[in-house]
Amino acid sequence: MLQGSHVCIADDEKNGRRMLEILISKLGYQVSVAANGQEALDIIRKNSINLLITDLKMPHMDGLQLLAALRAENNDIPVIVVTAHGTVESAVSAMKSGAFDFIMRPLDIEQIEMVVHKALETSRLKQENLFLRDQLKDGWDELVGHSQPMQAIHQLIRQVAPTKASVLISGETGTGKELVARAIHQYSGRKGLFVALNCAAIPVSMFESELFGYVRGAFTGANKDRIGKFEYAHQGTLFLDEITEMPLEIQAKLLRVLQENCVERLGSNRSFDVDIRFIAATNRDPRLAVAEKHLREDVFYRLNVFNISLPPLRERDYDILLLANNFIEHFRKQLGCQALSLSAAAAKILSAYAWPGNVRELKNIIERAVVLSRNGEIGTEHLPHELIPKQRQSDQTPETANNDRRADLEASVASLEVRMINQALHNADGNKAKAARQLKISERTLWYKLKKYHSDLDKT
Repeated sequence: MLQGSHVCIADDEKNGRRMLEILISKLGYQVSVAANGQEALDIIRKNSINLLITDLKMPHMDGLQLLAALRAENNDIPVIVVTAHGTVESAVSAMKSGAFDFIMRPLDIEQIEMVVHKALETSRLKQENLFLRDQLKDGWDELVGHSQPMQAIHQLIRQVAPTKASVLISGETGTGKELVARAIHQYSGRKGLFVALNCAAIPVSMFESELFGYVRGAFTGANKDRIGKFEYAHQGTLFLDEITEMPLEIQAKLLRVLQENCVERLGSNRSFDVDIRFIAATNRDPRLAVAEKHLREDVFYRLNVFNISLPPLRERDYDILLLANNFIEHFRKQLGCQALSLSAAAAKILSAYAWPGNVRELKNIIERAVVLSRNGEIGTEHLPHELIPKQRQSDQTPETANNDRRADLEASVASLEVRMINQALHNADGNKAKAARQLKISERTLWYKLKKYHSDLDKT
């Protein structure tokens, strides 16, 4: 259930409207009701509505006119049409006009629950994809590079994106594997969603249901149908991060999907075809992972149709200052700071550092430096002490030492914020609006912090 979601119901028939209101409320969602399309449109304009359920036949503005009005206003909330048997053709016409799905009278409680949940979950994923696409626009800074290795990566992305080839991305932590996967999806032209699954974060007992979904009664506690990641990624891209952390028995079941392009929910005897672009990533050497039995050999060959190996930052040191300046400009604009530049001494230190955390570490350090800078220049006093050679540290003045202590305090505060956001998102089942209320901050502020701490937050 996507707690905190707000559903609008439009139906001119009082009893039908009340029945739907009771059913949707029992599912745990906030409900607003309207007696016709115009009332519903007014409610949607004034409130943050996540889903519209509308009858087709209504006075003043019917369901089709309401749908057309929403789309004319560029409002793409999912719309479920309620129809009687005699108006199925109208429902089909509504779907062609952009409705998400339709349900027929007499109403079936289980069908309503499944369709409503699917609509809200699909809407959530679309919103996350829009958010990630915005991140990617900024995040191309992390793929910036004039070095030969990065130029080669750019070329590989351009070549593989328009194809359906499976891609295996390897590289150390922090080199930008997920960013490359998103870039491939964005420029692939695929109509579906980018669905990411962090294999290292899924309990073994939940892996199969997370991927395949299940039908009601499939196991103890399965009291309703649930859609899996395979189904959500239909006509889109499924990104399997840290694929070598997926249990071998689940890898065997993944292999069938890779080979046959069909999925069967747990507890169901019905298979259905899926069209999925698979991208996987690992921070291990893939062939060594096969040898050490962390990755099945047959799965490796299915995924490794096209391989992209990301170089660590220490092997593309020519790009360090280019990346640093891009990050400075990015965070300067984000924080509304004045123009900033790197001092010659700070640039020398950044260029000489080995960057074990790769581009992610550089990005975090630059953000910290932008926050600390006050005089239009980022100097050595704005860099963490571990970057500065020991002989330089001994020459620090009391003022620069105080700056370092202040920076360490700010880093501790940031770490506490990350933990609090993770806990709130966990308690809210990933619902951003509910998490924001728990944290007593606005939803806009939460989205900003999600973007700010993206690399440090748990994937939810």
